Amino acid sequence: MNAAELLVKCLENEGVEYIFGIPGEENLDIMDALLDSPIEFILTRHEQGGAFMADVYGRLTGKAGVCLSTLGPGATNLVTGVADANMDHAPVVAIAGQASTNRLHKESHQVLDLVNLFQPITKYSTQILSPDIVPEVVRKAFKVAQMEKPGCCFIDFPENIAPMTVNKQPLKPQAPKAPFPHPDKVALAAEIISKARYPIILAGNGIVRNNANTALATFAESHQIPVANTFMAKGVLPCRHPLALGTIGLQARDYIACGIDRADVIICVGYDIVEYHPHLWNHCPDCHIIHLDSQPAEVDEFYSLAVGIVADLNESLNQLSKQVVRQNQTDVSPIKRLIDNELSQFAADNHFPVKPQKAIYDLRQALADEDIVICDVGAHKMWMARLYPAQAPNTCIISNGFAAMGIALPGAMAAKLAHPDRKVVALTGDAGFLMNVQEIETAVRLKLNIVVLIWNDSGYGLIKWKQLNEFGRESHIAFNNPDFVKLADAFGATGLRVTADFSLEQALTKAIATDGVVIIDCPVDYSENLKLTERLGQMVCPT
Repeated sequence: MNAAELLVKCLENEGVEYIFGIPGEENLDIMDALLDSPIEFILTRHEQGGAFMADVYGRLTGKAGVCLSTLGPGATNLVTGVADANMDHAPVVAIAGQASTNRLHKESHQVLDLVNLFQPITKYSTQILSPDIVPEVVRKAFKVAQMEKPGCCFIDFPENIAPMTVNKQPLKPQAPKAPFPHPDKVALAAEIISKARYPIILAGNGIVRNNANTALATFAESHQIPVANTFMAKGVLPCRHPLALGTIGLQARDYIACGIDRADVIICVGYDIVEYHPHLWNHCPDCHIIHLDSQPAEVDEFYSLAVGIVADLNESLNQLSKQVVRQNQTDVSPIKRLIDNELSQFAADNHFPVKPQKAIYDLRQALADEDIVICDVGAHKMWMARLYPAQAPNTCIISNGFAAMGIALPGAMAAKLAHPDRKVVALTGDAGFLMNVQEIETAVRLKLNIVVLIWNDSGYGLIKWKQLNEFGRESHIAFNNPDFVKLADAFGATGLRVTADFSLEQALTKAIATDGVVIIDCPVDYSENLKLTERLGQMVCPT
């Protein structure tokens, strides 16, 4: 076979189901080889959309999502999605075609040094300079992308290498096993937790990646320790659970911060510092921090550890649970009631435009516990992270490492491919939606049943929120939108518009019952943003 065919065989060997991207002249051999492969090529309308699809696919499945581009401008279009996957710790392998090796040493049409371009935003970036190394490069890329902490790997494949004959076979996939927790570390951590008066667990995205939510729940229940989660760990403990405090991550002081501030021991489990910087929550110099993760803690002046357990998270939690003996119980019900009541009090609100709290309430009512919401970046992300009651891991996907706008629509498409049996909603602002609106054509062509819920305020709502809060006036954040209903129709999708006479609840009910892509234009009242800022600024802790 030739090197391109071997590359495809190696991808098959890694269990790849989909490749997301756009063909070009420099990857013609790969595209031809895919015709004889069970791998499905998902033709996107922009390489960024393909990278975001690979990003969310990797995050939901734990298997590296794969995206493909040609050289030069095709490859640079991957950058934002690649960076997002890398900083959100989603496993992705990005492959780009490249010019022939005999013109890489000089100024040449569309030629960039892609290996060095992708090096700062990936875990591993390399170029295939011989057909014989294809199996090693592919195996290493997948191994590095999928091992803790996951991220993106990049492969540059020159066009003159692809057709070369090669006599090699794919290498056997192998995954390194996380170490067993060190007994002395476990004993020390157990002693600190046992003596604590107000311990609290800060749960991060590592719990989701390592499927450690059951071990977390068992540990928390056994010792009655409340759990706060980051944006990217929503659902690790169901929101309805009595020990679930909710989501921490707003830079403003929130109710959940009262539990963190009161704690004398904070048990950080699978916590990635990129999710929510410790200087925003660690205000107690005498508080003990216990770090449970697959990797050593990042060095930070606000994240100084009493003890760190670097091992398999399930084993760490199980071993720790056996040794902790607590006499005190922490009553978090006053904090939990405040958070739970804030959403339910808007259940009957009929204000138009729709208030964020009501929009989230209606969305939650329309979906089952296992259904998936992919949230874009903007003011709506703050409201969703704070109030949406996720009842299972990976059911409310939020990018909060790189936090790139435009992820919701392509991400929802990947979610539907990964979980065709679940309802999937892309929740996006009007700005984020238009950043990758071209992928509506892809979704319609693939006959995907997804709902795109647009919170429409004709502006960059989150920036306006921050501008008004800091300067008392807004600056260059307003824009005009197309008619989203007509836009949906032009793409062959179904368009719905929420009005004073046609509620969001009605729109969601109709959208979920409709086959294909449905776009809901929902005008939203962001005057609630500053009301929230004012209310939190005047907050008195209930404990």
